[in-house]
Amino acid sequence: MKQLPLDYGLAPVADLEHFLPDGNEAALAHVWQCVEQPPHEGVPTYLWGEAGCGKTHLLQAVAHALALQGESVGWLDASVTQPQGFNPAWQAVLLDDCHLLDERQQATAFNWFVNAQTPTQGLPRWVLAAGAVPPADLPVRDDLRTRLGWGQIHRLQVLADPERQRVLRLAAQRRGLHLSDEVLSFMVTRFSRDLGSLMQLLDHLDRYALGTQRAITIPLIKSMLENE
Repeated sequence: MKQLPLDYGLAPVADLEHFLPDGNEAALAHVWQCVEQPPHEGVPTYLWGEAGCGKTHLLQAVAHALALQGESVGWLDASVTQPQGFNPAWQAVLLDDCHLLDERQQATAFNWFVNAQTPTQGLPRWVLAAGAVPPADLPVRDDLRTRLGWGQIHRLQVLADPERQRVLRLAAQRRGLHLSDEVLSFMVTRFSRDLGSLMQLLDHLDRYALGTQRAITIPLIKSMLENE
């Protein structure tokens, strides 16, 4: 069965409360603990796993949780073409998609890491990083690879189709939407199986259904693809 391409907008704000932990309980518990009581001994955390396992969701959720506490964070991923210098006001440093960072971004990540561990002001900051491969296999400079690999390391497992459908159903319910079993199966089997992409699809469907004043059905999804 051919999967349909998908590249729609931005996903809804990620949060820790709605991260389905099936198979990733230890990683989620560790992240929760660090958000509630940031580690000040300078020990970093590294999450890894294939696309769709929830790495970016967790990093975004941490940024959101800390923002609710009135804290700011440093964020770096491969899309940040003009990274800034380390800010002493940051509560944490978040490095996403470390396997995709170019030389300049790697230099920034190393600088942020060192300053987070040995800041000129205050206690050490938490470094939370993520990548598609274990730290030892990262195609980055040696000094950065070594630092990313010496702390807490957690591998994230990709959710199976039933769990993906459960996540989508819960996300839809949060929006006041109803998704039938047939619609959920269609979304999971016909589109990208990456959970982040599926959340983007749900966001787009929500807006399209609202604009057309129709319930989300398989014909509506097909109509959206034909019209947009």
